[in-house]
Amino acid sequence: MLSWDEFDNEEETVAAKPAAAPAAASAAPADKLDNAAEAAVHDARAVSADDSAAVARAKAALDQLDIAEGLSELEGEGARVTVDAKRMINCRADLNQLVPFKYDWAWQKYLDGCANHWMPQEVNMNADIALWKSQDGLTEDERRIVMRNLGFFSTADSLVANNLALAVYRLITNPECRQYILRQAFEEAIHTHAYQYCIESLGMDEGEIFNMYHEVPSVAKKAAWGLKYTRAISDPQFNTGTVETDKELLRNLIAYYCVLEGIFFYCGFTQILSMGRRNKMTGVAEQFQYILRDESMHLNFGIDVINQIKIENPHLWDAELKDEATQMILQGTQLEIEYARDTMPRGVLGMNAAMMEDYLKFIANRRLTQIGLKEEYPGTTNPFPWMSEIMDLKKEKNFFETRVTEYQTGGALAWD
Repeated sequence: MLSWDEFDNEEETVAAKPAAAPAAASAAPADKLDNAAEAAVHDARAVSADDSAAVARAKAALDQLDIAEGLSELEGEGARVTVDAKRMINCRADLNQLVPFKYDWAWQKYLDGCANHWMPQEVNMNADIALWKSQDGLTEDERRIVMRNLGFFSTADSLVANNLALAVYRLITNPECRQYILRQAFEEAIHTHAYQYCIESLGMDEGEIFNMYHEVPSVAKKAAWGLKYTRAISDPQFNTGTVETDKELLRNLIAYYCVLEGIFFYCGFTQILSMGRRNKMTGVAEQFQYILRDESMHLNFGIDVINQIKIENPHLWDAELKDEATQMILQGTQLEIEYARDTMPRGVLGMNAAMMEDYLKFIANRRLTQIGLKEEYPGTTNPFPWMSEIMDLKKEKNFFETRVTEYQTGGALAWD
């Protein structure tokens, strides 16, 4: 057991020693502390009689550690980072130095995401369960909408998370943006958890729902379209640094942020939230509302990243890539229109496929202009203005007022 007397005695012993040589006495306090620390570290590495053979081997192995070789594995030049040295891609500044920030908006989105934390189990599903199990609780059209959307979304967020974790995070060379990407990946996991929680609560056939992304054509087409933009950059050998590879990353970001999260999610969100507005499947609708709030932030972050890459690398944003980006958004819009027709072959919930088509074209125009491209559906208006209200975070209801359990994070931990 520690005894403070031991430290007092040690101080007395030190005081009794002869005065140090004049050169040592004149050394700066910090230098003396560094010298003492170096000696202490050396003593700690020495093999003692009490060390087992394994401990002795471990110490010996560390004697052979080449620090320079280890540091060379870290990306960057190793020098202190200045704001001007930071770049979105192909940056050689040390990625482990978070500050100073170059993109304050990225750090703010990270903070906003943390403040927006929620968990699926906090949403009460009792009313949904009773309605789903009731023989005449929902129409056939409404049940189709719920099942199709849970089928698509249950795997869509996993596709996004895989793309972020296995490809995008490695290739974005800005630490504050990486910080947000980690938060986004965690939120995608929460979203997948939320869909699973809904599916399990309602007693659905999990095999049927989770396999829709390759068994139901309108769902499979969307998944396949997104996956083709992941193949190249998810290869561990893929690296940016050339015009073509930089463009490949930019295509991926447009596909996943502008189309997968920026278009493919909107038909399903509108349908489920419209159901909630009619006091049906309110638990599922509440989860979708929280997910939509997260996804709106993901989309805005992605748009900012895409535009920043364009600013820093104007040579990439040539006529060819602009045309490709336009085609990607138009193809995504067409796939979502077809999905709307499949999920909603008849009018339901105060909407129909024609209205949804107008809405998706309205959304497509926004995605095009957000990355500096011209509208392709001029004159299209929003037939669902209430969706804009839901996405306006400042007009959002207080999230905590709807919780069925008290909000707890660290306070819920038990160390037993």
